[in-house]
Amino acid sequence: MSPIRSAAAVLFLALLGASAARAGDLLFTASFDEPAEGPYNDYEAARFLTQATFGPTLPEIQRLRQIGYNAWLDEQLSLAFSSHRAYLDALAAANQDVGQNVRNEAFIQRALTAPDQLRQRLAFALSEILVVSDQGAGLGGEPFALAHYYDLLGTHGFGSYRALLEQVTLSPVMGRYLSMLQNRKPDDAANVRPDENYAREIMQLFSVGLVQLNVDGSAVDGAPGTPGLQTVPTFDQDTIRGFAHVFTGWTFNGCPVREFEWCGPGETGAGWLQPMQTPEGPWWGNSPPWFVWHAYLGNKQLLVYPGVALAGGVLSGSAEPGGAHGNPTPYSNLSAALDNVAAHPNVGPFLARRLIQRFVTSNPEPDYIARVAAVFNNNGSGVRGDLRAVTRAILMDPDARIRAASGSHQGKLREPLLRMTQLWRAFSASNATGRYQDWWVWWPGQYVPQMPLHARTVFNFFLPDYQPAGEVAAGGWVAPEFQIQTDGYVTNFSNVLDNMAWNYIGNPSPWADPDATRINLAGERALAGDASIDRLLERLDVLMLSGSMSTHMRNTLRSYLLAIPANDENGYRRVWEALWLILVSPEYVIEK
Repeated sequence: MSPIRSAAAVLFLALLGASAARAGDLLFTASFDEPAEGPYNDYEAARFLTQATFGPTLPEIQRLRQIGYNAWLDEQLSLAFSSHRAYLDALAAANQDVGQNVRNEAFIQRALTAPDQLRQRLAFALSEILVVSDQGAGLGGEPFALAHYYDLLGTHGFGSYRALLEQVTLSPVMGRYLSMLQNRKPDDAANVRPDENYAREIMQLFSVGLVQLNVDGSAVDGAPGTPGLQTVPTFDQDTIRGFAHVFTGWTFNGCPVREFEWCGPGETGAGWLQPMQTPEGPWWGNSPPWFVWHAYLGNKQLLVYPGVALAGGVLSGSAEPGGAHGNPTPYSNLSAALDNVAAHPNVGPFLARRLIQRFVTSNPEPDYIARVAAVFNNNGSGVRGDLRAVTRAILMDPDARIRAASGSHQGKLREPLLRMTQLWRAFSASNATGRYQDWWVWWPGQYVPQMPLHARTVFNFFLPDYQPAGEVAAGGWVAPEFQIQTDGYVTNFSNVLDNMAWNYIGNPSPWADPDATRINLAGERALAGDASIDRLLERLDVLMLSGSMSTHMRNTLRSYLLAIPANDENGYRRVWEALWLILVSPEYVIEK
């Protein structure tokens, strides 16, 4: 380890004793006609943008202070989604090779530069709930298909959750990932049973969870006097079997019925980009082609809850498929099943908790969950499942806008990918090639433990209820992101951040890749020569910590940085030393 790195390690350990945050000077001293709802200073603006975007920038902080939270949200909610697939299509049209590495590049390009930051951030959050992955089901060779799936999340992310569930359910990518694609009705003679994978996960992971919930996210108490029954299950094996039968008979768009089990997406891959359909006929006689593969016969047990539209939660089958008397079709069955799921009282608190975890805090208070769930249940105009209203409610809730006191269990570990995008956005990262082909973007491997749609399982990169051993588990709290903070990743990702802050600046080290993405620290360099260095620390405090830097941390950094000659490394060394030490500090890594 170099003397510089050795000193950095000593400082890192010293920062473990960090104390309460200070109130510092503001960067923008101009007078603002402050919006009634705020933000009232740079710290509040930066904190909001940390939650709602892929990282605050100085111009966006200033703009937010001028127009206020609600006007900013109105603007963002009106913007169209900047497509990821369009980025891939443009490169393919220019005869560039396009693989999953380029899909990662598209994500970074949109995260850093797209104007629709809130849509992009919500799509990322939804991708960690409605999970598909290039790590399974043969999807590793389908970058366009996965980019199209991601676009579905962004395009429909501000609409109805019921509509989003339908888009996800009929996506061939989800169909392949969770085995609904070309799922067959039962055939006792051939020993065929409908695949239950998607039927299970749409309930367990995408909508209602395993136990019945109160509106505040707490579990409903089990039946009094029932030994061992402390919670009430939301579904059982009969329910899974019922949904599995509903989710039969679907395949790639345009597939002939006789080729149902062997159809592919076509030579151009266009089938990945269209919703799944039932197969096209004819088979024989006047029967509809889908009756060969869809389980239209027999009653199907769905979810049971107060107010459920189906008698006993049972979707009734028919012996006359496609008849003239309102008999069911595969789509009418699927639509009824999705209505059944989306109307369940669990969906509001279930989804509220998971989205709050992605935007604000790992351990939302019950009242916070209840307030967001109430908006999910009714957006104020009698509409259920309005994700636009839910997103606004999450970000504008008092628990999101008021920083918790020091020592509170509120907050969360910053996701590695968000730490990377925050750094690049804060310091106007650019690339001489016009693209983002850095090795940790193209091939994250063992260095960056996250890239979108790259989780190892359908349970995402980390479980929402993961509890690391020690104080967190003892307190009954959760800390999902810690599940990927292994010793190896902590070290390797810290080295990635070190490279970003040191090698790839406006005045890079001689061994830096000339085609790598570089941050622009010229403005910070101009502040680094001050006798007290306070203006530099203030800017880094706003951009990286939203004003939460403790007095202890500020004083320690000041002493360390002032010991470095102001002109060392052409005036850059003080800056990248300060930046890297902040990036690996506990005060930064835990977002409050």
